[in-house]
Amino acid sequence: MAGQFIWYELMTPDPLGAAAFYGAVVGWTIPGIGHDMPTGANYRMIGRPDGGNAGGVLQLTPAMLDHGARPLWIGYVETPDVAASIAQVIAAGGSVLMPEQELPAGRMAMVSDPFGAPFYLMDPTPPPGQPDAVSDVFSETATHRCGWNELACPDAEAALGFYTGLLGWESPSAMDMGPLGQYHFIGHNGVPIGGIYRSADGGSPGWTFYFRVPDIHAATAAIPAHGGTVTHELHEVPGGDWTVMATDPQGAAFALVGRP
Repeated sequence: MAGQFIWYELMTPDPLGAAAFYGAVVGWTIPGIGHDMPTGANYRMIGRPDGGNAGGVLQLTPAMLDHGARPLWIGYVETPDVAASIAQVIAAGGSVLMPEQELPAGRMAMVSDPFGAPFYLMDPTPPPGQPDAVSDVFSETATHRCGWNELACPDAEAALGFYTGLLGWESPSAMDMGPLGQYHFIGHNGVPIGGIYRSADGGSPGWTFYFRVPDIHAATAAIPAHGGTVTHELHEVPGGDWTVMATDPQGAAFALVGRP
């Protein structure tokens, strides 16, 4: 469905280390051996306990690291016309980081918004024999999937205009954050999917993905116990959920959401 987050990808130089960490923290299964893509990159699927997938792991090679790639999580957003969406990105002040290309999974391109936050645009190819297949990697409530997509950037209002214009997202409401301005909630087809806010620390603009876990306290304790770092302490948010922000042992930022 156009405008929907349909995939999440961890880019990391150490897939085996990531497998051990996220297995302990989130409960995912990442295989010890990946498969080679047409681009030459090695790829692994992230398995959920229910048998589905939560996303994928792309191994960063030394050459990628030499060219500036860094460990991070990146989201894929569906579009029916990648080329047309790229033209919109450029016209709105964004950039193309990886040109459009055709892969077995579909057509895709990596772009950035006007502030430099990267994301993928993708026109996916349905799996063989499943022409009506839809992505289920995002869910407001299901565990072991992404439950919230959050963008920090220098100008939340401008970013909101960029994404609503490009992807058709809605902004049903906002929350006053005092000196930081408004936290803009974003939705897709009436479903809340995340928020956009102005960052306070001047850090690099980017998306943070909140993965829902069945026990937020146990998952939070597992972060430092398995080599990660908590960057924003566990706290309760409106609605009864608790969240924590962290980096994995390789330095990729992520967040967790859940209840005790």
